[in-house]
Amino acid sequence: MSQEVPRINSYSRMKEIMTMYYGMAKMSEGSDTKIAWITSGGPVEILYAAGIIPIYPENHAAMCGATRIADELCVAAEDRGFSRDLCSYARTDFGSIYTKKSPVPGGLPKPDLLVCCNNICDTVTKWYQELQRIFNVPLIFIDAPYQYEEDRPEAIDYIQAQLEQMILDVGTIVGKPIDRETLYHTLELSEKAMDLWREIQGMLANKPAPMNSFDTFIHLGPIVTLRGTDICIEYYETLRAEIRQRVADGIASVPGERFRLGWDNLAIWFKIKELSEKFMAHRAALVVSTYPEGFCYRSKWHDPADKMRSMAGDYMGGYINHGLNYREKDLMRMVEKFSLDGFVMHSNRSCRAYSFGQYELAKRLMERHNIPTLMLEADMNDSRSWSDEQANTRIQAFIETLESRKS
Repeated sequence: MSQEVPRINSYSRMKEIMTMYYGMAKMSEGSDTKIAWITSGGPVEILYAAGIIPIYPENHAAMCGATRIADELCVAAEDRGFSRDLCSYARTDFGSIYTKKSPVPGGLPKPDLLVCCNNICDTVTKWYQELQRIFNVPLIFIDAPYQYEEDRPEAIDYIQAQLEQMILDVGTIVGKPIDRETLYHTLELSEKAMDLWREIQGMLANKPAPMNSFDTFIHLGPIVTLRGTDICIEYYETLRAEIRQRVADGIASVPGERFRLGWDNLAIWFKIKELSEKFMAHRAALVVSTYPEGFCYRSKWHDPADKMRSMAGDYMGGYINHGLNYREKDLMRMVEKFSLDGFVMHSNRSCRAYSFGQYELAKRLMERHNIPTLMLEADMNDSRSWSDEQANTRIQAFIETLESRKS
C-alpha cells in the first residue's frame, strides 16, 4: 500500500524503559538486591513490595524470537537432550543459559529465587523445576486451578492461601517481613496500570483502529515486567494519550481499513512484521487479541476493599485458564465490542494449553455465530514449524471468504 502509517512514537520510550530495566537487573547481579525469575502470570507485586527485581524468561524468549536467534538457541537446548516437542520458550531460554547468547548484553542475571504460577501455562511447572536444578535456588509455586466456567469461590480461597504463604516465604528469603502497606500500594499501582492497558486496548474498537494487535504484542513489555511500578503507569499514560490523539486525528493503523479481525494465541514473533504487512496489504486490521487482554484480567470477585482476595481472583487467569464455553463467550464478546469480521487463530505447536480446542472453537464460531476463522499452524518462536507457502495460501483463501461476504 502506498499510504504510510505514522509510527507510534511511544515505542521509542518503551525501548528505553526496557533497556533500563534489563540493565539495572544485570548490574544488581551478585549484589544485596535479590533477583527472581518469574512466570509472566506470576504475582509480581509481592516481589516488588519486597524489593526484589523480577525477570521474565518468557519475555526474554519472545525477544529472542523477535530478533531471530531463537532457532539457534532451541537447537542448543535440543543438543543437551531437550525434546523439540517441548515449549520453544523453554528451549530458547535453556539454550541461552548454555550458550550465553541473548539480546540482553551478558544474558539474563542469575536468579536468587524462582516464582512459578501455572495460570496461563502448565509447561512452566516442569520448566521451573529444571531451572531450580540448574541454579539451585528456592522455588515458589502458585497453583491456579483450571476453571471450566466462571471462577469458583473455593478456587479463589485456594489461591489466596498460597499468596499469603508466598508473602511469608519471600519475607524469609529477603530477611525481613513484607510491609503490608507497601504491598497494598504496589497492588494499587498494578491495578491502575492494568486499567490503563485495558482502556488502551478498548480504543481499538474505534473505526478505523488507531493501532493493531501486532502493536499491542510489542507494547506488552511494561505490563508484564513492570506491573506494580510508577514507571509502568507513566508509560501507559503516555501511550494512551498518543492513541487518543491518533483517534482524534483519524489515523488508521491500516489505511482504508476494510476488514476487522481478532487474533487468538501468542504472536508468531519471527514473522510479526511480515504478517502485519501482509494483512495490511489486504486492508485487514487485527484489532483485538486474546493474549494481550490476558494481562488485564479482572475476576468477578474483584473488590477494592479486599485487596488480597481481589489479587487471588485476578491471578486465577482469564481466557487461557478457562474452558471452551467460557472462551466461546469471550470471543463473541470481542466480536461484538470490536465489530469483527473474523478471527485468526494461531495453532501454536509450543502452547498446547492455549491451542487446545481451537478447532472446536473455530467450528462453533462458524456454525453458531457465522464468524469465519483462519487457522495458522506455527510456533511462537521456532521458525522450523513455519511454512510461508501454506500460510500464504490460507490467508488468501480467508481474505476471499471475507471479500465474498462484503460483496
